[in-house]
Amino acid sequence: MKMEKIILKQKFEERMKLLLGNEFGEFMESLEKEPLVSIRANELKISVSELKKRLEEKGWKISQPVKEHPEIFVIASQLAPGELGRTLEHLLGYYYVQEISSMLPAIVLNPRPGERVLDLCASPGSKTTQIASMMKNKGTVIANEPDFRRMKILSSNLERCGVSNSIITRKEGSRLCDELHENGFVFDKILIDAPCSGEGTLRTNPKTMKMWNANGMKKMSFIQKRLLSSAIKLLRIGGEIVYSTCTFAPEEDEEVVDFMLERFPEIKVEKILIPIDHHPGILKWQNKEYDEELKHSCRIFPFDNNTEGFFITKLRKVK
Repeated sequence: MKMEKIILKQKFEERMKLLLGNEFGEFMESLEKEPLVSIRANELKISVSELKKRLEEKGWKISQPVKEHPEIFVIASQLAPGELGRTLEHLLGYYYVQEISSMLPAIVLNPRPGERVLDLCASPGSKTTQIASMMKNKGTVIANEPDFRRMKILSSNLERCGVSNSIITRKEGSRLCDELHENGFVFDKILIDAPCSGEGTLRTNPKTMKMWNANGMKKMSFIQKRLLSSAIKLLRIGGEIVYSTCTFAPEEDEEVVDFMLERFPEIKVEKILIPIDHHPGILKWQNKEYDEELKHSCRIFPFDNNTEGFFITKLRKVK
């Protein structure tokens, strides 16, 4: 399939040159490449080996590029348009079509069976189903989605994938956190895969560039700070939050986390290891300097692994 040519807006191009320096050329080259096609085996319904066998019997060429996570499959075969979503295995929930970089926030969160987990921005359910699988359906996942239409998609995906330890809520994220806090709820782990400007999805969603504007980043940054501020109150001591976006904008990434570190002395940024190539968080952007701890964040650019772009930070409540 021929990719749609991506024309960058001048302001965006200037920002990326400033952000990437001498790697900007690699970024531009990556926009011309077809991204990897990846899926995640759903171990709530089938073993990794059995799913691989079934798909290879269809003639699919499967690779498992991450040794520590064999459930991550890359499909090397040239598939017909829509074929990934039409197979019996997909309809039965044996696998979830998911970008590799999108799988990383849940891997970094590392939820365990028996824990209480909040997925604050859950739809369409890719990370919620992944979290439930890692928990082996033991413990509790509260999956929140304020939009009713998107909530129905979330519910459908949880059912298809055999998730049985989830509670779906429909409320604006910060209001939900406030109500849970008022009623004494605490969580072991929280995922905030925040709404964002989506700069990292340019190849799979070229419309992102048409919609992009600097004011949108400022609006998103405000929403993200409000969500994260509300969620921190719900963490038990020793609990962890993973904050992630699919954007490159420092205003929505490092700046949001830097704001939390200033406001909440009880949290710190954890060092994280992710199983693919990545860049550290930046410590300076334009006229702003960020806390030294931000170097422990991870930035993933399309040219690192031929995936979508992502930003990931893990915060721990230490007191």
